[in-house]
Amino acid sequence: MPVATKKLKSNRAWIERHINDPFVKRSRAEGYRARSVYKLIELNDKEKLLKPGYTVVELGAAPGSWTQVVREKMSTKSGDVNGKIIAMDILPMDPIDGVTFLQGDFREQEVADKLAEILDGEKVDVVLSDMAPNLSGIPAADAARCLLLNELALEFCLDHLKPNGVFVTKVFQGSGFSQYVEALKKTFQKVLTRKPEASRDSSAEVYLVARNLKKR
Repeated sequence: MPVATKKLKSNRAWIERHINDPFVKRSRAEGYRARSVYKLIELNDKEKLLKPGYTVVELGAAPGSWTQVVREKMSTKSGDVNGKIIAMDILPMDPIDGVTFLQGDFREQEVADKLAEILDGEKVDVVLSDMAPNLSGIPAADAARCLLLNELALEFCLDHLKPNGVFVTKVFQGSGFSQYVEALKKTFQKVLTRKPEASRDSSAEVYLVARNLKKR
């Protein structure tokens, strides 16, 4: 079957590329859960996103590589977390010491109630979103599903982010991208587009860094 053969070759090519990926090798050597960790490390180095004492919420946190970095940047010399780190995902995630993990859809009332209990009336300094749907390979459908997650993350920020807070989200360039950037510019005072080195050239993903909510 030609289709099956093509898919098999595609999978084999992906596996070979993954195994030989320098960021994959480096992440394993340094004890990180995924190569995507270096995207956040670069973003943080350039944008100074994370500081001890902050309250940080990460959407789409599993498997937890970004969460590892957040914990490192918010730890004291003794290794304790200074601040609050809340990781959220519909998928399970192995525990990380000092991090509160909420499994479930953040739109669900039960999850929202647990988050409200943890925050105890406080607003959030940083919202990180590396969320992405399972891609179907149909560009129009995938772009729409990605955009929906971006819009949900923005709604989350409007509910929880401090006025001087920072929002970082992964976006795929394509249908709806420019409109979403405009929506961020209407909501935040400063919006930057970043393409970390660890983000593959073949990928349409970029990261948007938005700062300081405009008065509503």
